[in-house]
Amino acid sequence: MTGKNVCIKAVASLLAAAVVLCGGCSAKTEDKGEEQQLEPGEVLFELEENAQADEHAQPEQQGRSEGTFKMSIAGDYIIYDSTYNYANSLAGGSGYDFKPMVRNLRSITSECDLNYYNQETILGGTEVGIASYPCFCSPQEAGDAMVDLGYNLVSTATNHTFDAGEEGILASYKYWQKQDGVFMTGSFDSKKSRDEVHVLECNGVTYSMLSYTYGLNGFQLPEGKEYLVNVWPCNFTSPKEDEEYQAYKRQVKEDIDAVRGKVDFLIVCMHAGVEYSPTETDYQDDMASFLAESGANLVIGTHPHVIEPAEYIGDTLVYYSMGNLFCAQMQDDYYNKVTSILATLTVKKTTENGETKISFEDLNNRMMYCYYDQATWTDYLIVPFSSPEIKHFLPEYKDVYDHYKEIFLQKDKTLPVEPCAK
Repeated sequence: MTGKNVCIKAVASLLAAAVVLCGGCSAKTEDKGEEQQLEPGEVLFELEENAQADEHAQPEQQGRSEGTFKMSIAGDYIIYDSTYNYANSLAGGSGYDFKPMVRNLRSITSECDLNYYNQETILGGTEVGIASYPCFCSPQEAGDAMVDLGYNLVSTATNHTFDAGEEGILASYKYWQKQDGVFMTGSFDSKKSRDEVHVLECNGVTYSMLSYTYGLNGFQLPEGKEYLVNVWPCNFTSPKEDEEYQAYKRQVKEDIDAVRGKVDFLIVCMHAGVEYSPTETDYQDDMASFLAESGANLVIGTHPHVIEPAEYIGDTLVYYSMGNLFCAQMQDDYYNKVTSILATLTVKKTTENGETKISFEDLNNRMMYCYYDQATWTDYLIVPFSSPEIKHFLPEYKDVYDHYKEIFLQKDKTLPVEPCAK
């Protein structure tokens, strides 16, 4: 399938209803059906019958209250044929088992309330037809492994989202809707679902997430079905001169405005940049600044497949590229395509005298390595650089760690980076 670069026009403004689910850290919204009519922008608050008092939420004292949750942020999860073939062998030739390959992430995700990652390749599943590069369609069991680890925030707006066409997106959307407690955004099955305003809750902190990709590898969405993927088009010239890019900012601002006043904490995912470049582009800089100014608290960048710097823009924390959490891309001298940042942090909401402030505490940026046997394209395993195991999988781990730590801290040397193993 071929096509010119995608030219997405700004779609209609967001419609209406949002649901807040309380009691624990739920990331699952519900469609309340046609019988409940909400005015545009109205939020429906729904309490679970047996919801217990949240242990993290502090009682109000003299007009002051607090709420916190801990979250992790991971990078691109890319499923090549060598990985799904290996997963098939781990499953004894029947189905796919990705869980052993990502098992080391559990020690991190189990300590967090919310866990985010970018699903780079569409989970169309076997019914659509499994495929690898250049047009991916991945086994849904790859998602099962991440859900099993506790990943409950998933971005699916990437340049590969339309690789398996509309059928792949619809199969993926249906899959994610079946995952209890998981919130996926970036690709949709209808304009209605694209325009829904999602308000989620965790430990007394309300939050939401939006996701956009720069394009679809030249594929063009069917006319009238631009809702399938959030495309913030970039023509790779100059953001100031890119008329389509600038025009789509109106849509992004409408999306943000529709939810910003309803949540304490807003995450925006931007899938943009130049592949394998350790430096962010002018587009990424412009996007991050625009998102920060528009009200995003956290901006998560993906797509370059390598580690890029991070920084604060005002109070907004920006990661320009987390790198590949899991993939089977060729390794160079510095293993750039199989090295990533995995961040953990505590999001703290403080309300005093009617004013709410969001702050980040206990920020930790871990460096991760995705190992595989380069001779056989098997034995995939994600290993933290801080683990004593790393020396067995990557003998030169100290040099690699120092190299990417320097890149990561180029814009803000005060950001913490977890030490590597001794």
